[in-house]
Amino acid sequence: MTDDAKLTAQSAASASGHAAADAGSIAAEAMRRRRRRRVLTYAGRLITLALIVGGWQVLTDVKIVDAFFFGSPVGIVNRLIDWAEHGTAYGSLWEQIWITIEEALLGFVAGVVSGVVFGVALGEFRYLADVLGPYIKVVNALPRIVLGSIFIIWLGLGMSSKVVLAAVLVFFVVFFNAFQGVRDVDRNLVANARILGASRLQITRHVVFPSALTWIIASLHVSLGFSIIGAIVGEFLGAQKGLGLVIATAQNTFDANGVFAAMLVIGILALSAEALMAQLERRLLSWRPPSSAEIADAAVA
Repeated sequence: MTDDAKLTAQSAASASGHAAADAGSIAAEAMRRRRRRRVLTYAGRLITLALIVGGWQVLTDVKIVDAFFFGSPVGIVNRLIDWAEHGTAYGSLWEQIWITIEEALLGFVAGVVSGVVFGVALGEFRYLADVLGPYIKVVNALPRIVLGSIFIIWLGLGMSSKVVLAAVLVFFVVFFNAFQGVRDVDRNLVANARILGASRLQITRHVVFPSALTWIIASLHVSLGFSIIGAIVGEFLGAQKGLGLVIATAQNTFDANGVFAAMLVIGILALSAEALMAQLERRLLSWRPPSSAEIADAAVA
């Protein structure tokens, strides 16, 4: 090897080394920025929570806010401790929580399955959509309180009426997203599949449904919260057990701390369910390339 060739090879090796070092430093800096932003985000959340809870407690302590009507953080914590140790008027606190979770999950599953089936079917068959569309819109326009009352008359105070109400709330959210997702499928893909000899069922399974899956998954975040709302509203209207019944009883006895304590439990359940749904979404949509908004968020982070 000549001296010029050696110098060229050394220069190339040096350049690649510098490039690797620069890439490593950039990656390390990006990691530090993400970690710093995460810490600042959690710190901001904790400060906000402390200001709200602390301010609320101070206002009740100095009698600016009447704790009898508005409750207090200390009273809410004491009510939760009392429920955990001695139970509610209807049994163990954990039993009330589990009953509400069971109703919400059953309603969520039933609503998602029926919403996807009807949404895809009506999106694929225009005649079916023209026939059933007005009826679906009419039922969707009915107040949920009215539907809950009807379900309690039909199905009684047991779990069935709460599951059906939760399923109805979930159904419409999932249905409209699935329907719109099917209608937005690229028709060129459908035409190409037909040219290749795919049947209608194969097109629906391998082209239409995967294309609409993003819409369907997006609706699950909202519908999961709606399933919890449906279960709580059903219990509030009439039940034998559940967090909604606990709230109704606390309201009837002017127990503001009891109302807020049950609401706090529901909020924790909703946040936990949302975290699980986010994990499920990442798994189901792992094949999808990141959107421009997600790329921008990653760049800012």
